[in-house]
Order: sequence, then structure tokens, then C-alpha cells
Amino acid sequence: MALPAEKERYTFADVLAWPDDERAELIDGEPVMMAPAPSRGHQRISFEMCRQFGNYLEGKRCQAYSAPFDVRLFEKDGDTPEDVDTVVEPDIIIVCDPSKLDERGCKGAPDMVVEILSPSTQRHDRLVKLGLYQRAGVREYWIVDPDSSTVQVFLQRDGSLQLHEVYDRQGVAKVNVLDGCFIELSKVFSE
Repeated sequence: MALPAEKERYTFADVLAWPDDERAELIDGEPVMMAPAPSRGHQRISFEMCRQFGNYLEGKRCQAYSAPFDVRLFEKDGDTPEDVDTVVEPDIIIVCDPSKLDERGCKGAPDMVVEILSPSTQRHDRLVKLGLYQRAGVREYWIVDPDSSTVQVFLQRDGSLQLHEVYDRQGVAKVNVLDGCFIELSKVFSE
């Protein structure tokens, strides 16, 4: 991506000014380039998970969103785009507080985040984003690994996201922030 001018710190205002075909996340004011469009397998997994979330959430207060969808993790009421220096684009989020949603995405921590690993994002999703989601107060974080057909579930406890459960392709994963919601992983990892 060709950034307009070298800056010390970028904000959401800069992101809004970038061309639509240039996608980057902002981590503490530093742009992080987004990889090209995800693989077909990644998209299939994302679609199936969204389908199952959507079926469960029909008629309920919580809502699911899939990428591309901007999440301004640390934005507070009264902040302007110039105040926001961290913007991520998770694969899937669940938001149960409608006041966190606006026309530009989600302001503050979603209740749940799902990241589907790809070779180029694996380290970023497992380290950088885990730390960001922990700091922001995300209640549940799933790391979906297409290579091993597993889902790692992290839950917020005592101010940190801690590994709670690991499911394989035959498992039925419990969504802890949604009472009575389960994701059938044999359908997610069907190929």
C-alpha cells in the first residue's frame, strides 16, 4: 500500500481517507498491511461459521458481522476519528450491545471475536491480536486453524484471555457468550 505521506502515527481518520482497495489495520497508530483476499478454504470456513451464528442469532439482540468490518477496539464516547489509533478487521465478531455499532463498524470491544488463521496472519492473530483483544476486554476469542481443523477458545478471566478449550473437526464448540449456542465443526471443516 502506498501511504499518503510518512507519518509518525496514523489514525482512523487516515484509514477513512485511504482508497477502498487498500486495506490495513492500525495497531497503536502503525499501519499493518492486510493480505490479499483470503483463500477459498478460509472463505468457506468463515461463511459456514457465520451461517451457524446467524441461524442462532435470528430474532435475538446480539448480531454477527464478518470481514470486512472495522472494529475500533479502544474508542470511547466522544472520540473523533483522529483520536482512534487502533482499528482491526476480525474475520467474525459478535456484538450484543447495539450502542457499540455505528455506520463505520464497532466502537469498543465486541463480545466475541473469531480469527481464521492463514499462513500470512498466523503469528499476528496468535500474538498481536490476542494481546489487543485481551487489553480491550473481548470476552471470548476463537482462533480457527484450517490446517489442523481445530478451534482454540480463549475466555476473559481476571483481565486476561486464557485458553479454555480446544475442539477438533468432530467437536461441537460451545459459544460461551451466547447461552445455548453451539457450532458444529464437522460442517465448518467439511473438506
